[in-house]
Amino acid sequence: MTEKISKNDKEWQVQLSPEQFRICRKKGTEQAFSGNYWDTKEAGIYHCACCGNELFDSNSKFDSGTGWPSFYQAVGSEQIATKEDSSLFMKRTEVVCNKCDSHLGHLFPDGPQPTGLRYCINSASLELKKNS
Repeated sequence: MTEKISKNDKEWQVQLSPEQFRICRKKGTEQAFSGNYWDTKEAGIYHCACCGNELFDSNSKFDSGTGWPSFYQAVGSEQIATKEDSSLFMKRTEVVCNKCDSHLGHLFPDGPQPTGLRYCINSASLELKKNS
């Protein structure tokens, strides 16, 4: 079981940039094609920008054409959680970090094989730790 991290908004604001706070803690979204990682091809592991939890391996990253980093699977099922999101007058599946509940992005059923899933994730919620 993952040990939860709990901080109040002031603590998160000290740690995160204003953009990261807006996206990760207030469920915002960055503009398409604007984030640091939407077209990155470097090998490594993507971690949660809030708590450092390992989330996605670059081997599962693909170009979805959406302008956000997209992955077909998480590093492990215990690393992330999903929640129903009914905002914006549509039903979507929100993806959150299972350790700190950071908003990461959304999950869609239109990804490539082997999973058929597309984790559409905000760059601001990620930190790439490159392979050496």
